[in-house]
Amino acid sequence: MSWNTEDDKLVKTFEFENFSEAFGFMTRVAILCEKQNHHPTWSNTWNKVKIELTTHDAGNSITDKDRKLAESIDKIVS
Repeated sequence: MSWNTEDDKLVKTFEFENFSEAFGFMTRVAILCEKQNHHPTWSNTWNKVKIELTTHDAGNSITDKDRKLAESIDKIVS
């Protein structure tokens, strides 16, 4: 599944077998975000993690910084 564009954000929902797998994914993404110094808006409900990416410094629009992070996140689950 690819990232969708909604309200000037890249948005994607990831689904896992259970809460533990979803939480483990979030932990790996958190480390990645720290390394890239770019932090998402996200939510977790049991086995689903919804991520929204936008660059606040660019007027809440999608930038290459968001695209790079989205690509890096996709590599975690592929």
